[in-house]
Amino acid sequence: MYIAVEGCSHGELDTIYNSVVRLEQIHGFKVDLLLCCGDFQSVRNEQDLKCMACPVKYMEMHDFYKYHSGEKKAPMLTIFIGGNHEASNYLQEFPYGGWVAPNIYYLGYAGVVRFGGLRIGGLSGIYKGPDFLKGHYEKPPYSGDSIRSVYHVRNLEVFRLKQLSGESDIFMSHDWPRGIYHHGPKEKLMKWKQHFRSEIENNTLGSRAAEDLLKKIRPKYWFSGHLHVKFPAVLRHKDENTQKVKVTKFLALDKCLPRRDFLQVIEVPSTQPLEISYDAEWLTILRLTNHLLSVGTQTVYMPGPGGSERYQFTPTKEEIEETIQMMNGNLRIPNNFSPTAESYNQNKGKPKMELVCMPLPVLNPQTTTLCDKLDLDDPLSLLSGAKRKSQTSPKANSQSLGLNDSELNITLETSKISNSPDEVELSDEDNADIVMEMRMSPDVSAEAEGSVEFVLSPIRRDESVGSQSPGEAPLSSSPRYSGVLGTSRQGMVLSSPKAENQTSPNPFICDSSSTSSSLSESESSPHRSPQAKRTNDEEVETLPQVETVSSSSSIDAGKGKKKFKRRNQAVYSSTEEDI
Repeated sequence: MYIAVEGCSHGELDTIYNSVVRLEQIHGFKVDLLLCCGDFQSVRNEQDLKCMACPVKYMEMHDFYKYHSGEKKAPMLTIFIGGNHEASNYLQEFPYGGWVAPNIYYLGYAGVVRFGGLRIGGLSGIYKGPDFLKGHYEKPPYSGDSIRSVYHVRNLEVFRLKQLSGESDIFMSHDWPRGIYHHGPKEKLMKWKQHFRSEIENNTLGSRAAEDLLKKIRPKYWFSGHLHVKFPAVLRHKDENTQKVKVTKFLALDKCLPRRDFLQVIEVPSTQPLEISYDAEWLTILRLTNHLLSVGTQTVYMPGPGGSERYQFTPTKEEIEETIQMMNGNLRIPNNFSPTAESYNQNKGKPKMELVCMPLPVLNPQTTTLCDKLDLDDPLSLLSGAKRKSQTSPKANSQSLGLNDSELNITLETSKISNSPDEVELSDEDNADIVMEMRMSPDVSAEAEGSVEFVLSPIRRDESVGSQSPGEAPLSSSPRYSGVLGTSRQGMVLSSPKAENQTSPNPFICDSSSTSSSLSESESSPHRSPQAKRTNDEEVETLPQVETVSSSSSIDAGKGKKKFKRRNQAVYSSTEEDI
């Protein structure tokens, strides 16, 4: 099974799908699933656009409304999480996930589904300490504060995800887990993105909540976006009791713009039919923790040891079986998409956003159906005055294992020590014009430290390619690279297409035994909408030339220094204020 992974979508669905289709044509495989790591921008109309946190003059409809209206259909199943630039009013209709358009599925505030035998989970939004311990109190029309706090991660979703047991194959978050940069080519990242240096050195860049989930869930793959740079890492987890080692392969991807590393295709084994279904354990966790849902602004702590209330909600077999019975024995996610608002009419021309008002809350029938089956509360329904379905805590399980407070709670004080910028805008010149491809080997030996195989295959841009139709002439591709440095540590080679015989100085390895592909947006879609302008004043800095994380460069080594633009440094400061 081939899975395409995309970083920050920013509404460019046509470009993303065209890129995937072209890769299929060039390399002869079929992509079965597309995963998007946030900033999806499922904007149906002008009112949705008004609910997205960005200045009015930069609001643009992009492509999603065509897929919502039925004018177009996603060519492959698409699963996405939310980021910090979303039509929040629409996503709030799906707190537990749902179809935002035919063949496009949103995981909700947090969610876990099954596809082809894989267990795929995700956490929407970004981490901000002051809102982490609050309830889901926001609803449209939003205020200047709530239009941003609505996409901030809450401790309820993190608590629920920590109750998962068993193996997890893929997990997505918009912002990076805090500290993940210590497990990859950190020095190259800091050279290429110097404004990250202080946060990396202080270990404050990224999400504390995602860091805790990474250590608890330990998925095989973890994908992120948000920081607009491609970055691979390998994290080893050692079980203190069994001494067994599990490996998580992390990959962050860029946003969808020309000459950006925004797309990756991986191949993983598939053991079951390629259809999306609910995860029975996750549904049971939702059901057992429904009483913990808050829609207020007051501080809410999750239960922990020391009290009479149940605090561990990893379900028993009997509880899972009860959930399956409530679902009538059918866990397949129904294709029950139904629009709750009209799609944008492009014949009206560019909307005058200063004249558009935010909509009122809408209850989605998909959410209503699921809540009725599992006896769940819809947060929007509660905010609209509905009565709770369940306020009592499930009976404590005598077989529950004791957990530390630190495993179940991130207090407000400690949550402030990590920083995740709400918006990262970098210039189009930051990245090179060759996109690397990485193939992740599905089988990793737990005995060998960091034993992970990768293939990085840059697809070169020929000047003549821009005018060619897909499939007319293949792109020239540089040779595969392989090499081993060190005795026991293995990982990835970030090879340079300019020096094909050069040995990379970092202790990573790549494998040349397999092929998959990735493609730059400029290759796949020569006709795209103009890029959005900056949302802040920019400053130009002159920096020494360095090798990029994506191991590709459009600047010759002999040219000395290169210029790149970046947003105001305030974006990367430790303040909790949204920008």
